[in-house]
Amino acid sequence: MTTAPSPTRPRASGVQLHITSLPGGRLGQPARDFVDWLQAAGQSVWQVLPVSVPDEHGSPYKSPSAFAAWPGLLEHPTAAVSGEELDAFAAQESYWAGSWADFGGDLTDQVRFTREWSALRAYARGRGVRLMGDVPIYVAPEGADERAWPQFFRTDAVAGVPPDAYAATGQLWGNPLYDWQALGRDRFRWWVERLRRTFALFDLVRVDHFRGFSAYWAVPAGARTALDGRWEKGPGRDVFDAASCELGPLAIVAEDLGDIDAPVIELRRALGYPGMAVLQFGFEPSDSNNTHDPKNQQVNQVVYTGTHDNDTVCGWWETLPDERRALVLEAWDEVGVEEGESEPSWAMIRLALEARCGLAMMQAQDVLSLGSHARMNAPGIEGGWRWRMDDGALTPDLAQRLRSLTERSGRLAAS
Repeated sequence: MTTAPSPTRPRASGVQLHITSLPGGRLGQPARDFVDWLQAAGQSVWQVLPVSVPDEHGSPYKSPSAFAAWPGLLEHPTAAVSGEELDAFAAQESYWAGSWADFGGDLTDQVRFTREWSALRAYARGRGVRLMGDVPIYVAPEGADERAWPQFFRTDAVAGVPPDAYAATGQLWGNPLYDWQALGRDRFRWWVERLRRTFALFDLVRVDHFRGFSAYWAVPAGARTALDGRWEKGPGRDVFDAASCELGPLAIVAEDLGDIDAPVIELRRALGYPGMAVLQFGFEPSDSNNTHDPKNQQVNQVVYTGTHDNDTVCGWWETLPDERRALVLEAWDEVGVEEGESEPSWAMIRLALEARCGLAMMQAQDVLSLGSHARMNAPGIEGGWRWRMDDGALTPDLAQRLRSLTERSGRLAAS
């Protein structure tokens, strides 16, 4: 069995901040400045959201192309591109380049993005910072992928999830579902090429909605809510085995949030991928087996103060019921936090850093102690994705504060 290189060893930590949330919302000097801040803060991972083209609401999780990067992130969107560069790129990315060009894209933008991103990745690597990407499991309806490879997508049902903590009627995403049998007959070439493209950009990758590879919620086409859906069997490990055979071991973090059952856990463990723990989900009085609870977290997990789908810690704390708040205070007390109620986001940062999980991640909004106005996304509600950090918000003092806590927890990046 081929296992993934673990992104969680040795103990490390990092910050999640999407490119659009940088001052100016693009690549360039603000991105390099953030890398410098991460280095000063002793952090070794920068996690971003998908760099794909967003939908009309700004979400990068419903992109018209699973392969193409968004030109809106470019620092120099009109930089010259030579014919030789374009030919080399088209040859290297031959599997998907034609499909994107056929539906309104410009390959010169993809050459520019590859050029700028490669420069940022090299800059980060030189400062001990790894870039962590995000792969949405699904693609947008009627996007470049569905048009170019209709044989790999179903028309009778769409994607969603059953009722959960975010939505009482479930979430009706509306993305086209894969025809996994058709993909299997093609030896999962589409997925292999998607992961090849992804790992050409990132050092490690979070695979969104990992449970969908075990079983996925299929909602009949035309349904008004996700309540009418049903669980259907996914492809299991075959996708990842096909990719690792060609690409080598895959540094993947499995996003295993939501309705998780034993087969999902078994699949993740068999592949050797770390899962996720989100501290905001960790304090449920009636659930002693909660995998997000600091008492139950494992080394082979990535712990988050919150994700892009959560409220900020400060916003979450303001609305937390007293019973759950008491459990949070108890957890803070166990790691020696005394100022938790006055600085809840930094108390949660310390709780994440002190966790047994190999990798601890925090949102930039929590480092900045921001409230709900800085929330990135509220699942099931259109809009969001607009938060942007003020220039100079991440100060040297904040870097030193985070560095001290990181060193204390044994996660300090090697200088």
